[in-house]
Amino acid sequence: MSLPRHAPSRLRTGGGPAWATAYDGTSGRPSGGTGWPCDSGRPGAARAQGPEEVAGSLVAPHGTDPATVYLAVGARLADAAKTVGATERALYEDGSLVRMHGMRHTVFVFPKELTAVVHASTGLTVAARERAALLKHMTDAGAPDAAWLTEVEESALAALAPRGQATAAELALDEPRRKERFVHAAGKSYEGTHTVSTRRLKVLGVEGKVVRGRPLGSWTSSQFRWAPAPDHPELDAGEAQAELLRRWLTACGPATEDDLKWWTGMGVPPARAKPRAGGG
Repeated sequence: MSLPRHAPSRLRTGGGPAWATAYDGTSGRPSGGTGWPCDSGRPGAARAQGPEEVAGSLVAPHGTDPATVYLAVGARLADAAKTVGATERALYEDGSLVRMHGMRHTVFVFPKELTAVVHASTGLTVAARERAALLKHMTDAGAPDAAWLTEVEESALAALAPRGQATAAELALDEPRRKERFVHAAGKSYEGTHTVSTRRLKVLGVEGKVVRGRPLGSWTSSQFRWAPAPDHPELDAGEAQAELLRRWLTACGPATEDDLKWWTGMGVPPARAKPRAGGG
């Protein structure tokens, strides 16, 4: 991996152009006017020895664009030349890092031990909203009902398990009903034809049942395989929210209430109350 020579130094000084925010792994929103948020690359900070250490210090590097994860890691590793190999090992071999949907229906990379906290604190709320939206769109289009969708979902998850990882197209071969199409927003300027496979895999992602696996191609590829999500315990939502906010405030604070609401996607009451519950 070859990083721009000037990127880490601009991160360390808290300056540089807007594109440099991609390296901090937090979507680039400043927190409390303190400069780059969650920036373990600030002056005097020790370089990380591995991608797990980087992810822990950032709580959750942003992962919608697959390259962003590697850039966030490479900007902070003691030996940036190890970025690609070490990050791929953590994501796809050891499973110590997990690329999955989290806060705000956004893809992040989480330390494996944090996945249960993310799922309980923010994922369940997003998942309920996404499932309801999919069912409404299918109903409006005259597509099959919720019972049919659940049956197809269970069949697809059963097919994914022995494969380990698979693309949407490969899963559609195992479960042909996933090729079912329906028209979304018929008659609107943004009308489009969706397949059950495409929409349902996204919903399964926010429900914490599947995660993003190896890319199709190099580490910069936006095409990827799906994999079963790692097992994790079910946590109390309130306790999970408190733990998530505690970790973020420890890494990125001080922060305003608006910062907390933006990063977590939580409403005003949780963002206001949970830091106190977490001891902050």
